[in-house]
Amino acid sequence: MSETPEPERPRWALLVIDVQNDFCDGGALAVPDGNRVLEPLNRYVEEAVAGHAPVYASRDWHPAVTSHFAQFGGTWPVHCVQGTPGAHFHPQLRLPDDAVVVTKGDDPGLPGYSAFDGRVPGGVSLAADLRARGVTDLYVGGLATDYCVKHTVLDGLAAGFHVAVLEDAIAGVNVQPADSSAALAEMTGGGARLVSGRVGGG
Repeated sequence: MSETPEPERPRWALLVIDVQNDFCDGGALAVPDGNRVLEPLNRYVEEAVAGHAPVYASRDWHPAVTSHFAQFGGTWPVHCVQGTPGAHFHPQLRLPDDAVVVTKGDDPGLPGYSAFDGRVPGGVSLAADLRARGVTDLYVGGLATDYCVKHTVLDGLAAGFHVAVLEDAIAGVNVQPADSSAALAEMTGGGARLVSGRVGGG
């Protein structure tokens, strides 16, 4: 009698959202206390590297003229303009050399909140690249809870991935005081898990 094969373990990836200079302390659109995500994210990156899990890092990469900016009819001050220091990843974020950069927000007609709106090098969509690597489970942290993290998580769920939000590695803009709490409720209501302290294993 043949043994029943063990089910394949989920393959997971870490997705770091928009930890860029303009969203951190002193930046053009600084998230309040945004720098606090650096230490936990660096720990999660170390865990991902140790577990041979892919690490993705999204970045806003706006053109100088975009409907996203207030001066052109949008909501936000100028931030993360392509090639400027504000668009660079924070120098204390320790991404591995093989981290996959996801570029988003480069369409002047779209806000590009979600990393699933972005492309990896070579022009492939994030979802396609994850599937090509056999990824089923995503761990998401970064900035900001109530915008790019929320939209990424909801889009990831809609695309069929299992998504966990790294609750100790996110921070929100909170234009309204309850925005981050509402975003977390929306994400968990959509099927996301809240985790902290450890990643991996699905």
